[in-house]
Amino acid sequence: MKGRVKWIEGVCFMAEAHSGHAVVMDGPPEHGGRNLGLRPMEMVLLGMGGCTAFDVVSILKKKRQSIVDCVAELDAERAPTDPKVFTKIHVHFIVKGHKLDPQAVQRAIELSAEKYCSASIMLGKTATISHDFEVVDVDSGIS
Repeated sequence: MKGRVKWIEGVCFMAEAHSGHAVVMDGPPEHGGRNLGLRPMEMVLLGMGGCTAFDVVSILKKKRQSIVDCVAELDAERAPTDPKVFTKIHVHFIVKGHKLDPQAVQRAIELSAEKYCSASIMLGKTATISHDFEVVDVDSGIS
């Protein structure tokens, strides 16, 4: 995997992935930024969220669960001093579908956390990561 990060101005950077996609990263005005993009640590957290949500959706599809939506809501805390690593991350999954098996959802989250999500496993070296979930049956609207 390769990437490229180019300085634009102040603390604004253009990050380009090997896949050809790009994103702007910037800081707040008090750190010389213009608030034009995500902060780098926000990208790390969102990357973990994307990685684990990707796993959960893929696993549930393989289990032939009728999933129609998956949201991973992230709440993180960082150390107060440099390096301000993540110390706690909580992921709340909202999984919607038709007659989803809550045990299958729980197992998919466990497999992601313990085996497949490289971002979660890497961040777990400095942070305590917890998960919970809710299942919403789109036929009844009940969670």
